[in-house]
Amino acid sequence: MKLDILAFGAHPDDVELGCSGTIAKEVSLGKKVGIIDLTRGELGTRGSVEIRDNESRLAAEILGVSIRENLDMRDGFFVNDEAHQMKVIQMIRKYRPEIVICNAIDDRHIDHGKGSKLVSDACFLSGLRKVETEFEGQFQEVWRPKVVYHYLQWKNIIPDFVVDITGFIDKKEQSILAYGSQFYSENSKEPVTPIATKNFLESIHNRSQDFGRLVGVEYAEGFTTERYVAVNSLSDLI
Repeated sequence: MKLDILAFGAHPDDVELGCSGTIAKEVSLGKKVGIIDLTRGELGTRGSVEIRDNESRLAAEILGVSIRENLDMRDGFFVNDEAHQMKVIQMIRKYRPEIVICNAIDDRHIDHGKGSKLVSDACFLSGLRKVETEFEGQFQEVWRPKVVYHYLQWKNIIPDFVVDITGFIDKKEQSILAYGSQFYSENSKEPVTPIATKNFLESIHNRSQDFGRLVGVEYAEGFTTERYVAVNSLSDLI
């Protein structure tokens, strides 16, 4: 299956927190979108791998994505080396996306910056003919996405552009709350973590609202890019 957009996250819930409004919007426009999680989030303080797996499936259903896979890398300990790059390259060549979205370029959690660079490097290497891969016994043709974008996470990185997600904020928040083990619930007996507070959930909503305010819409999500943003004409800007 060829996808239009492929979003990567170091952990299940990274994509939902960073760019699920954009994903929901693109799906509504008829785009084929997929999500690939690098790890199963097994080092997470709350919940379990099995619970997280179920939550990620529910979130994928809410967003209406075409596929969701997990590369089962080691949470906290994966590295940006050839072995890990080849796993990502296989996925890029399998789904041949025009656009790849991945983790923030720098963040509080060490896996986010690592995951960002790993996916970005793999996108480049995936276009080299002398990097050979097979998947399920079949030789894979080379493929390089047109662009790589990075969503924002814990840190307040200044975005290079924002996407209007007005009308999709509810879908974004529903996909986040699918991870009931990870986020705030007044009835939870799990340990409190930095993301398991009411303040954190409110901050996700408020950031989308603030980005929207700054560009004259209700809600927006921010991204950084690895190259100049180009438009056909000034009228393309909102």
